[in-house]
Amino acid sequence: MKKILIFLTLLSALSCTSKHELGSEGNPIHFALVPGQDAAVLLENGKILEQWLRDQTGLVVKIQVPANFVAVIEGLGSQRVDFAIINTFGYILAHDKYQANAVLIGENNGRSEYWGQIIAKNPKIKSLKDLNGGKIAYVDPASTSGYVLPATLLKEAGVKPREVVFAGKHDSVVTMVYQGQVDAGATYHTPPEDGKPQDARRLVLTQFPDVFEKVRIIAMTGSIPSDPVVFRAGFPTDQQKKLVEALKSFSTAPNGKQTLRKLYHITNFKDCTDQTFDPVRKILLSLGQSAQDLVK
Repeated sequence: MKKILIFLTLLSALSCTSKHELGSEGNPIHFALVPGQDAAVLLENGKILEQWLRDQTGLVVKIQVPANFVAVIEGLGSQRVDFAIINTFGYILAHDKYQANAVLIGENNGRSEYWGQIIAKNPKIKSLKDLNGGKIAYVDPASTSGYVLPATLLKEAGVKPREVVFAGKHDSVVTMVYQGQVDAGATYHTPPEDGKPQDARRLVLTQFPDVFEKVRIIAMTGSIPSDPVVFRAGFPTDQQKKLVEALKSFSTAPNGKQTLRKLYHITNFKDCTDQTFDPVRKILLSLGQSAQDLVK
């Protein structure tokens, strides 16, 4: 009898939970930010974006910063994440594995692309060949600019590192290079603006004011489509439309562009389709591998 009462109580609780509509306080829409830099910075600025989405749509949205890139992908597959700003390679994985769909792409002053770069501090390291037998820091196995394309560059150059480490974030990679913990590292690159570098080194400029002088770029990858906004499979179309319009209008908010720059160094969002990311797929095909092969 006691077991039956416990079962009925649980059933009742589940029934009450199921009555909460998606986008309500009892069943909020979960919005994930890929953890490419300091989680505190992402959360602080993500909260500003979260409030804008709530005000513009009337939907209850909750920002989260998962522990790593793959956690965002798996969250989209398990419905623990409803939509996300995710890196390019992560999107391809999420689309292929869980049918997640990209609808917006980040834009920075009219440009929707970025690059990968390999950086080093030791003045003796002048080319990729000088990294043979060295220690390399990458961001994450699912990072396009912080692993996939730079690792491909090294492989094509015949470079075999002695040791590889994954630092988890772009700013962590720069710090490891600056402090001499590794011989080189891979991070994202965006072109200078007004004569000032805008690549991942800027993320540690406060801690290391001379980072641009001490840490040099020794190689660049090809261009990569900017990070997309991705919705999980089965997300309600009407709510997606509201959220998309709110995201596209965020740059008009008083602190919108400043917030987007702090999040992912973009100024606004524009429409995109899954085909926008075919150039990266072609790179994978040229390697003879699928996206999932590279993170096994």
